Amino acid sequence: MQKTSYQKELLIKATQQKKGVNNNKKDVEKIQSWLNLFAIQNPESGTATGIDGDFGPATEKAVLNFQRVNNLSQNGIVDQKVFDKLVSPLKNAFENSVSGNNLRELVLNTAKNHLKNHPFELVINNQSNTGPWVRSYMDGHEGSEWFWCMGFVQAIIDQAASVQGKNFKTLMPLTYSCDTVGVTGIQKKIVTRFQTARTNPALIKPADIFLIQKTTNDWFHTGIVTAVNGDLIETIEGNTNSDGSHNGNAVMNRIRNYKQSKIDFFSIESLVA
Repeated sequence: MQKTSYQKELLIKATQQKKGVNNNKKDVEKIQSWLNLFAIQNPESGTATGIDGDFGPATEKAVLNFQRVNNLSQNGIVDQKVFDKLVSPLKNAFENSVSGNNLRELVLNTAKNHLKNHPFELVINNQSNTGPWVRSYMDGHEGSEWFWCMGFVQAIIDQAASVQGKNFKTLMPLTYSCDTVGVTGIQKKIVTRFQTARTNPALIKPADIFLIQKTTNDWFHTGIVTAVNGDLIETIEGNTNSDGSHNGNAVMNRIRNYKQSKIDFFSIESLVA
């Protein structure tokens, strides 16, 4: 894979604990982030706590609750073994074996594998678009200005292509910009404009990339097409929410009406061949 920043999210430099001599603010923030991410999926767990880099009594209690829920030794200390359990969703998303008879199937199965591991952003220091999932998709970048929908798409394409020994950069440059990918597609003549897609849906294929237009050469949101059914496309997309926002907080499986929206489609066929 070209996008390997996720690997940094799987490790802490040293065991972290209340008043620990080897405590590291960034490592504690990682731990607190994952305790909160666990709480989102397990709201009864009692693991939600502040994300401030200080391993105090509240963080210790959240760790104890996490250890209890997961049948681990309850000592309130996070060594690499406990941290491995905390970060297992991200490790599973990026490193679980994914099968497929061709690249399109690999893309779809990779996206579904990420989806089931519940990628979700956090708000840290009053900044949205933050946390370990965002940093993994955005090559270490995070913060309110770092919309991560394209980072998610490229991570999925990269991971799937790497199974076949292919480099996704032959399809598009490494970028976080929908505009850059859209313009690249137009230059390569591999973008189907929304007017054409509406009249010829057969041109839209699963594992292609959708791009929602703001203006002719300005796109503001993206994701991966998983199915086409009549006037509808099913998608897996990042940085969205229940309203279909381009600046939401999660990876979601959505349904969009492409005949009522200006949605262009970027074909991955050249990477498939």
